Amino acid sequence: MNKPKPRPALPQAADLAPGLVVATYGRHCLVETPEGRRLICHPRGKKNQVVVGDQVLWQTAGDEGSIEKLQDRRNLFYRQDEIRTKSFASNLDRVLILIAADPEYSESQLSRALVAAEAERIMPIIALNKSDLVQPFAQAWERLAPYRAMGYSVVPISLNPRSPVADDGVQTLCTHLQGLTTLVLGPSGSGKSTLINRLVPEAQVETGEISLALNSGKHTTTSTRWYWVPALDAPHAVGTGRTALIDSPGFQEFGLHHIEPTRLADCMPDLRAHLGGCKFYNCTHLHEPGCAVLAQVENAQQAGTISIRRHRIYAQLFEELSQQRW
Repeated sequence: MNKPKPRPALPQAADLAPGLVVATYGRHCLVETPEGRRLICHPRGKKNQVVVGDQVLWQTAGDEGSIEKLQDRRNLFYRQDEIRTKSFASNLDRVLILIAADPEYSESQLSRALVAAEAERIMPIIALNKSDLVQPFAQAWERLAPYRAMGYSVVPISLNPRSPVADDGVQTLCTHLQGLTTLVLGPSGSGKSTLINRLVPEAQVETGEISLALNSGKHTTTSTRWYWVPALDAPHAVGTGRTALIDSPGFQEFGLHHIEPTRLADCMPDLRAHLGGCKFYNCTHLHEPGCAVLAQVENAQQAGTISIRRHRIYAQLFEELSQQRW
């Protein structure tokens, strides 16, 4: 009778090298060593669970590498619908949500991205592009008044080189990014690629190099990629880290199925400010008497601190998240 072969011993942590995941595509990922060398790695196991921003431990496997351990994450920014989960990046300091004044941005889409950031306790920043379009920009800026009132940083910018303005706002935006790791998020056409190329001039070259390394050609345009931004690093500053931007694919939908409906209000700062004041402990903030949230919703008779539009978005999301848990 043949004896079963012993399983190969797993490598010990002392035998592994640290690395940072800077690009992913399919079964491949690109890992950067502390010295700045980049190499293709393959996660151990059948399912690739690493995302850009992950700190990993890896070992050499021929001329490539094998990821043996995923280090603990501070956070994970992702979206989830009824079909699949899409993880964007991990270990983030900021999420920059880039929207444009024209065409008109979706407030529901913006709110969903903000809720996802709040759920992971990641500070979001909103940048409104096309400040050179006077009337559309003024209308879009007014629509963002509730978000400014909530305390969100909302930065006006103009990324159109054919219509320069005295202050395009990019330098102000950079003060929010310096020394931090930021995921740049936004729908297609918001100017995301233009901003990345403005702050990281070699981004196109680097993208080509990643495409070649991962042998994925044009498909890497739908992947997430990490870029260092040395120009934003403060020289001689004590205690500051390096500046990094993570470019993500554009999106049209942003599912929040990973968030419990009872947790939704806590992820919306304008509603969160009034939680705990309701008559009923299990208040949904939709129709109950004595609801502290409903008492703050603006109407024709009183000026509240929660806009009607925002509460409508909350109600729509609450219904959506409740239906999937029948």
